[in-house]
Amino acid sequence: MKLLVFHIGPDRYGLPLRQILRVLPLMELKRVPLAPHAVAGLMNLHGQPVPVIDLARLAGYESSAENFDTRIVLADYSAPGGAIHALGLLAERVQGVQEISDKDWTDPGVRAAPFLGQVNGHAQAGGGAGMVQLVVLDRLLPADVRNALFPGEAA
Repeated sequence: MKLLVFHIGPDRYGLPLRQILRVLPLMELKRVPLAPHAVAGLMNLHGQPVPVIDLARLAGYESSAENFDTRIVLADYSAPGGAIHALGLLAERVQGVQEISDKDWTDPGVRAAPFLGQVNGHAQAGGGAGMVQLVVLDRLLPADVRNALFPGEAA
């Protein structure tokens, strides 16, 4: 499986490439007053507003740092009702694409964040070693965030 590897806080995570539409440079976002804390804002994508989630805030860390390797990952998010929505993910220290064999993944044994999946302890990206954990895009948004971003969507 090919993944885009990035950081959420101090740890490495991956999102399957098949779920990614584009990787965009960091851009100015329109802030959304009274939005849930994890919502970084709205980006303008060819005249269409697309909500952007700060993965660090969603995971309980400080806001993502605006570094040269911080990116907005544009993905198709499948809501529980079946609708597909464009969603931006603010990701720090994007390291690039890595291929990891399907047989190298294992259950983490800890069920804290519902959007986290299997882990791989053998992965290396950019010369670095350490675990990579899958982000499960369809389980990313808690109900309150999903309802704020996509009102009227069936739960």
